[in-house]
Amino acid sequence: MKKQYDYLIVGAGLYGAVFAHELTKAGKRCLVIDKRDHIAGNIYTHEVEGIQVHQYGAHIFHTNNKEVWDYLNGFAVFNRYTNSPIANYKGEIYNLPFNMNTFNKMWGVITPAEAAAKIEEQRKASYTENPKNLEEQAINLVGVDIYEKLIKGYTEKQWGRPCTELPAFIIKRLPVRLTYDNNYFNALYQGIPVGGYTAMVANMLEGVEVRLGQDYLADKAEWDALADKVVYTGPIDAYFAYKLGVLEYRSVRFETEVLDETNYQGNAVVNYTDAETPYTRVIEHKHFEFGTQEKTVISREYSAEWKLGDEPYYPVNDEKNSALYVKYKALAEGENGVIFGGRLGEYQYYDMDKVVEVALARVQAEMA
Repeated sequence: MKKQYDYLIVGAGLYGAVFAHELTKAGKRCLVIDKRDHIAGNIYTHEVEGIQVHQYGAHIFHTNNKEVWDYLNGFAVFNRYTNSPIANYKGEIYNLPFNMNTFNKMWGVITPAEAAAKIEEQRKASYTENPKNLEEQAINLVGVDIYEKLIKGYTEKQWGRPCTELPAFIIKRLPVRLTYDNNYFNALYQGIPVGGYTAMVANMLEGVEVRLGQDYLADKAEWDALADKVVYTGPIDAYFAYKLGVLEYRSVRFETEVLDETNYQGNAVVNYTDAETPYTRVIEHKHFEFGTQEKTVISREYSAEWKLGDEPYYPVNDEKNSALYVKYKALAEGENGVIFGGRLGEYQYYDMDKVVEVALARVQAEMA
């Protein structure tokens, strides 16, 4: 008996939207479902006081992949936003990533040679052979001053534990730029979709049947009966009912408020790098689109320990979790007619361009 759909796509985020668009364009019958009451997954934006608010944290698109850039420009017009975050350390303001503006503020150096010499002096003064933790590794890379003011407090808030208890491999390298360039990403293409990400994803899903507020795993057999194949973008361990154990994540909590002022902090992203400030950063959403509204919307971000049932944000790709994922991946490869993809389905911290890239590659392989 012919099924109602060729593909059931579980998740209306970026990965699922690419799949749905490409398969529908190829003449396949697709149904997209999502547990949430909105499309676009974690890149969901919605309007508050005329401002596009990034509900699940700031998402700044950047890529060197022209194919991906051209592809998404078919669904949205991107503005010229360039990510230039700043760090606030106890009221001192520093540019990120570490560049000549940072070093000038930190030490008063002016030339790249002076900055390089100062960094090397700091490194040598506290160098540790075979660093055993993140603190030793970071100091080996950039010295004590930058570590103490711009890395230590922020990292400990982000991971919820002291840097001396975090493995060295978390910071394999730190970007140090000996130029007066505040552009965070070394990417050829960068910007934010005008009107927000939700509108972009809606354009990708145009002509596709979408049902929201639907829990696939709660009624898996009924959903599976509707389609020949499934594209699953949820947590891979949840699909298998956690029978091998639970994969771990870091989570984020947001406090968002509307302020009766036009400009709160003068920048879209401000990181708070001291240990005393409880949040990791403040996002002022209007600056992503150069807004001139009479009010502004800010979100304070608090890094949080994750427990089952919380929203998963960042996979903890340490040795234990990576080994567990390999076991789940082996199970997934044995699931006939199911494609596992995306940040949760592949337990990878993908940037947005990588999500599009891997989704396009996987759907092309599927259609071959």
